[in-house]
Amino acid sequence: MNVLVVNCGSSSLKCQLIDMVNENFLAKGVIEEIGGKAKYSYQKNGFDKIKKELSCANHEDALKLFLNDILSKDNNIGAISSIGEISAIGHRVVHGGERFKSAVIIDEEVIKVIEECSDLAPLHNPANLIGINACKKELPSKPMVGVFDTAFHQTMPKEAFIYPIPYEYYEKYHIRKYGFHGPSHKYVSYRAAEILGKNVNELNIITCHLGNGSSLCAVKKGESINTSMGFTPLAGTMMGTRSGDIDPSIIFYLAKKENLSLLQVENILNKKSGLLGIFGESSDNRDAEIAAWQKGNQRAQLALDKFSYTVKEYLGSFAALMDGLDVIVFTGGVGEKSPETREYVCRNMKHFGIELDLEKNKIKGEETIISSNNSNVKVIVIPTNEELMIARETKDVIQKG
Repeated sequence: MNVLVVNCGSSSLKCQLIDMVNENFLAKGVIEEIGGKAKYSYQKNGFDKIKKELSCANHEDALKLFLNDILSKDNNIGAISSIGEISAIGHRVVHGGERFKSAVIIDEEVIKVIEECSDLAPLHNPANLIGINACKKELPSKPMVGVFDTAFHQTMPKEAFIYPIPYEYYEKYHIRKYGFHGPSHKYVSYRAAEILGKNVNELNIITCHLGNGSSLCAVKKGESINTSMGFTPLAGTMMGTRSGDIDPSIIFYLAKKENLSLLQVENILNKKSGLLGIFGESSDNRDAEIAAWQKGNQRAQLALDKFSYTVKEYLGSFAALMDGLDVIVFTGGVGEKSPETREYVCRNMKHFGIELDLEKNKIKGEETIISSNNSNVKVIVIPTNEELMIARETKDVIQKG
């Protein structure tokens, strides 16, 4: 069974074709800056990556580009001989509200709910629908499955997800904590159990998905019981351009002082804050590290320290919820590749049973246990694989019929 995984952004399309017999990717492609001169990256498993720039008017053209390559007669490019070898399509959908607690077959009713949830994820759900519609047009006979970022967190208890505002707003508008990065948190928590040779139902795990968008998740016996992102992906830890948690009164104070609309303040908090806001030059953790360590830029160092500090805050609060902590997982671009961030977060945590092996922690992007032999809590770096998690859930839904 081959599953095509589609992750659609407003001007990008990420595709991966996965053979579910061995769970290896057959081919993967990324098309960015759709609508003009697009950047395209394609790789068949076992072959070199191909990069090029080309004209790409819309997402349908982007999908056709990937499909043409996987069907290519060139052995260095083509991965399958016919469209018939694609069994199903798995779509990443960011927001499913309270409606979806697991992956589902996409039909007109599901599409309607995704549209209704667009107010909750205006940067994501409309783009996800573009990908769904492109696949409906180009691959009309293939069953499609929606895998929702929010679904994994639907196991949170009510006291975790409810907000202390008038209850009527939850009843009328479903204002509550939803959480995101669900496929990533699920994948790395289950993979951690495999690495340790245990059942995930035996473990209490905190997963730290750290990157331009960051969130932590308390996974107790295989289920999410709390997560740092909230009603939207703006909440939680500081991120690349997102503020994370702040005093809500700042919104109104800024609006008054700067003569800004609420939409303008929202834009500042989503796109001009976080690492970029403090550092001032870039939202990329790597740029901040170079500026801080090679150029002595104090604002860059402050931005790095603040990011790690907010991660540590959530780690400590989630540890208090777990009734014992067995594993911490670092994943995502920063979590996987920044030993300094991991060291900061785990520093002076022996009272929680957490101790790093600083030599093991030097690795970047490798699946490795980095805790010391004396650490009661295992600390593991696991490169995330959201596409494989989406493919697995798509396969399960299709096989259950």
